[in-house]
Amino acid sequence: MAATHLYLTGIKPTGDFHLGNYIGAIRPALEAVQSTPTAYFIADYHALNTVKDADELRHSIRSGAATWLACGLDPERTLFYRQSDVPEIFELTTILGSMTPKGLMNRAHAYKAARDRNNEAGTTDLDAGVNMGLFNYPILMAADILAMEATHVPVGRDQSQHIEYTADIAGYFNHRYGDGAGGYTFPIPKGVIDDSDASILPGTDGRKMSKSYDNHIPLFLPEKKLRKAVNKIPTDSTPVEEPKDPDASVPFQLLTHFASAAGTAAVRKRLEAGGMGWGDLKKELFEAVNAVLAPQRERYEELMADPAQIDRILAAGVEPARERARATLARVRSAIGVG
Repeated sequence: MAATHLYLTGIKPTGDFHLGNYIGAIRPALEAVQSTPTAYFIADYHALNTVKDADELRHSIRSGAATWLACGLDPERTLFYRQSDVPEIFELTTILGSMTPKGLMNRAHAYKAARDRNNEAGTTDLDAGVNMGLFNYPILMAADILAMEATHVPVGRDQSQHIEYTADIAGYFNHRYGDGAGGYTFPIPKGVIDDSDASILPGTDGRKMSKSYDNHIPLFLPEKKLRKAVNKIPTDSTPVEEPKDPDASVPFQLLTHFASAAGTAAVRKRLEAGGMGWGDLKKELFEAVNAVLAPQRERYEELMADPAQIDRILAAGVEPARERARATLARVRSAIGVG
């Protein structure tokens, strides 16, 4: 069994990242590297549930890897690999599936949401459009975590069920195979959930930033397009000279995540005193966001222009990842009687 803590994060390659992903997931995950062993993986088999075009998937895999590398992921300090390069994960998925109740899968949020959409649309077959990859998604996710004997998994508040399911599935295995000579017990992972509002970035309409709401700002927009996106954020018609409530302003809320504490305090003071217009606030926001992201955008573009470099970085993490997964699987196989 793994002797140290391991923080594990899966990165699903299903499209470009946005500012909300950066603040809510990427930045805190990279900060964790400073204090604990970490592993980040590109969850390309999870993406197969929705991405059916091979060229699109190849691009998304490299784009996802390039995004994290550009934002500061150091493959010398963290284990970084592609899920599909670790076949032990998929053997473990089959083993875990043999002891996971179907009723548990019936209650999974993603599956229930798909059925609810069909019901609302008046579709007679509530399972229409649901593939087994979606239905078995929690089992594969559990295998991702348990194969690496991860102890901590950062997730959003709306994803806590994933960790609960992994704990349940590990518990089923432990109950059956954890006792006696040759037995094996999975460590039960804990969800690392940030309950503070600081990790939730508002979108351009004030709701949580999300591609599904179409209120997001892509992470690596070119400078001119970034400025345009910031300028399009809706604001009210309060005159320049009138005092304004910073906390009711989406541009100011976004600014707090990218500007320094001193810079944010200075802008707050100007808004509350009156004399600062929304246009000036948006200018401050653009400059703060661009100052953080410009060097990362440049690095991202360099990486995407050299796909072989991305592939080499991912390939370098394969053997360490497989070594860890092989050790886990050997113990599991022995415990169930096939090894």
